Amino acid sequence: MAGRYGRPRSVLRMRTVAGQVFLLQVAIVVLLVAAAMAALVLQSRTDSEREASNRSVAVARTFASAPGLEAALKSPDPTAVLQPRAEAARKLSGVDFIVVMNTDGIRYTHPLTNRIGKKFVGTLKPALAGGIVTERITGTIGPLVQAVVPVFGHNGKVVGLVSAGITIRKVSGVVDQQFPLLFGAAAGVLLLTTGGTALVSRRLRRQTHGLGPAEMTRMYEHHDAVLHAVREGVIIVGADGRLLLANDEARRLLGLAADVEGRPVADLGLDPDTARLLSSGRTVTDEVHPVGDRLLAVNQRSTAQAGGPPGSVTTLRDTTELRALTGRAESARGRLKLLYDAGTEIGTTLDVVRTCEELAEFAAARFADIVTVDLAEDVLTGEEPTDTAGTGTEMRRTAVSGAPPDSGLYPVGHLVRFDPSTSVGSGIDRGEPVLEPDLTAFRGWHLQNPQRARRIVAHGIHSMIAVPLRARGAILGVVLFWRSQEPGPFEEEELSLAEELVARAAVSIDNARRYTREHTMAITLQRSLLPRALPEQNAVEAAYRYLPAQAGRGGLGGVGGDWFDIIPLPGARVALVVGDVVGHGLHAAATMGRLRTAVHNFANLDLPPDEILWHLDELVTRIDQDEGAEEAGGSITGATCLYAIYDPASGTCTMARAGHVQPMVLRPDGTVETAEVPGGPPLGLGGLPFETWQHQLPEGSRLVLFTDGLVEDRDRDIDEGTALLARTLADRPGRTPEETCEAALGALLPESPSDDIALLVARTRVLDAAHIADWDVPPDPSAVAQVRAAAVRKLIEWGLAAEAFTTELILSELVTNSIRYASGPIGVRLIRDTSLICEVSDRSSTSPHLRQAATTDEGGRGLFLVAQLAERWGTRYTAGGKVIWTEQAPADGAPFAGADDLLAGTVDGEDPGM
Repeated sequence: MAGRYGRPRSVLRMRTVAGQVFLLQVAIVVLLVAAAMAALVLQSRTDSEREASNRSVAVARTFASAPGLEAALKSPDPTAVLQPRAEAARKLSGVDFIVVMNTDGIRYTHPLTNRIGKKFVGTLKPALAGGIVTERITGTIGPLVQAVVPVFGHNGKVVGLVSAGITIRKVSGVVDQQFPLLFGAAAGVLLLTTGGTALVSRRLRRQTHGLGPAEMTRMYEHHDAVLHAVREGVIIVGADGRLLLANDEARRLLGLAADVEGRPVADLGLDPDTARLLSSGRTVTDEVHPVGDRLLAVNQRSTAQAGGPPGSVTTLRDTTELRALTGRAESARGRLKLLYDAGTEIGTTLDVVRTCEELAEFAAARFADIVTVDLAEDVLTGEEPTDTAGTGTEMRRTAVSGAPPDSGLYPVGHLVRFDPSTSVGSGIDRGEPVLEPDLTAFRGWHLQNPQRARRIVAHGIHSMIAVPLRARGAILGVVLFWRSQEPGPFEEEELSLAEELVARAAVSIDNARRYTREHTMAITLQRSLLPRALPEQNAVEAAYRYLPAQAGRGGLGGVGGDWFDIIPLPGARVALVVGDVVGHGLHAAATMGRLRTAVHNFANLDLPPDEILWHLDELVTRIDQDEGAEEAGGSITGATCLYAIYDPASGTCTMARAGHVQPMVLRPDGTVETAEVPGGPPLGLGGLPFETWQHQLPEGSRLVLFTDGLVEDRDRDIDEGTALLARTLADRPGRTPEETCEAALGALLPESPSDDIALLVARTRVLDAAHIADWDVPPDPSAVAQVRAAAVRKLIEWGLAAEAFTTELILSELVTNSIRYASGPIGVRLIRDTSLICEVSDRSSTSPHLRQAATTDEGGRGLFLVAQLAERWGTRYTAGGKVIWTEQAPADGAPFAGADDLLAGTVDGEDPGM
């Protein structure tokens, strides 16, 4: 800055404040560093002499106290004894010499052997008196410190002297080695401090801009001019409450006189609130104060915050016009925030009713006092709303918020018909909002229901806005906003806000409506694919539960692919099936339907469980291939299945599983065990065989088949869920299957299931031996008559004489075919179940085929005759051959025997033989 005004800048002659401060600080730092170094040198010398004295005394005293020293002094040749010891001690202790002498000062030892026998140079008298002598001398090896100590004999008298000495240079050598580091550190401190001083001076130079006194004077003059020229009032008040400074704008805004400086703020004639604020000195930010006809924004801070003098500085800004603009901006910002919050709080679920409730609750809390939402009946069921313009609109009150019970407004669930002759009804027909600012005027809105209108007004409701709910050009319903607590009526600006609010909510309601329709269709499809009732059979007593995902949330859960089935099989047997298709939605439900249909078809072939799973695996593989050919990339369907067959005649259960969770078996004694069914791969992987698990179960055992959604959840792993299910089953083993299902769901069903749950519980039954008759038939045509006769006798015993003729014909044909075409033993079994079952088994794997015999054929009509006489017939392959079976239904439609009859116990009687 000095150069700016034409003056050369000199380092030795600086007129700026920053330069002078820099030179002063540098000089102080240099002096401090020099003084510190001098003190360090002096201290080092003192410490060196002290250390030399202490070490020489310590070494001399230690050697003088050494054992055998007195004897060595009295020996004929003390030097020969003491010289090696002294030299060894000198080298170990680091001193320059250890001299042993007699009381006359004659040396016995010395590092230089030519000085042995000569007199010691030093003070000896205090040591001969028993004291210690320490002195600093300059010897041939330089300045040193030596100590002389006495050697006491056994009688306490001084018998000799020991002197040890060390040069100052040797002691101070360690300290001298640190001097370069110390000087370097001092230089670093000097440089660092000088640099810091330079930075401070540079900062000060920046603050003062390098100005000298004249320039500073001019600067303050400009500062004063600017202070009074700005359009913002500035007031400085001292700690004693007196006004120190007020610029021209502050005088104008507060109406102050010209000579107010130095006077107390309380005597300035200000209004009490402003005077108290200026006197208090409290921190204020944009606090608005009315002063006369002005609104002043006040900011106040303490002047002592940065180390300044106590007091406060206050700025005043006239915001009279700005406040009006701010009010409008605040209103717009509040409107935008209301609409933003509505977008986040309305439509959080895909439930039509819940969305209406969220709209009513939000609007009643943020916009109106009371809100009602009415929807068309079609919208509530998920259908497209119908056009009823001009005929009166009927809507169901879906949500109400903020209305007391006696307000006169219709409650939730009430069917409201909006008359087109009223303002609200005509507005709904046109799809336009209606504003009724003063309900007490009764300008047509009350014609809807005059009596209720009077009750509404009597309750204090004085203003109303009706806005139709419109989405994609259709009227879904209407939202009515009522005002009762706030005295002012609704205005046109609020009408537009209500329109925007309802428009946003209408999108959410329409989305929920469309979801409801699609979900209803999906649920209908899924329900149509699942069994609607359990088939009649006597093998097991069964109960089931099926819960779709998220079923706890109003039934709006995802549609999944879990399924179950109970399929009656020939021979009074039954198949129990549980499966799970990966994923949710219509695709999973459709795949489940295809698999369920396939299981029924394969079950009709009467195949064992492992073969049925093999066929299902092939089917799923083909499904995946077909979908992969139609869609880029394809998608693996993926499914699991557990297939079990239970035979009540023998009590045998056979299972196979494809990637499915293992079932559980609850025995009659309360023991719960996991059926260790060999694990096969999920359906669709292909290439691996399936193995079977076969066990004989006691009567009354419960087979518990389920999908993983029952035992596995977001907050529970499958092992924990399986253990909990086992404990629940074992808790009360005597439950019925229905009670078992309820107990299992009560213990394991999460609040919001994330996966479908299928549960099937079957209590096994065992057919009474009295209702089963079997015979071994020799491969002789003459045995056919015998087996027919035995069968007729058994039928008469069972009270089924009416079926004897038909049964004779069936058995005659089937046994004759086995004798003619098969080899090995032949077995015949009759089972009295809900139908009469005839079974003929042999060792052949050849299956008979039904065909239409020509008129010239001599044979081929037997199986055709069997098919005509029996209700159903078929072939079941076993490990040792095949079984041909038939079922005969009673002629009167009533079952041959019910479950209670079949399971009542053994009936006395003799089983006829052959």
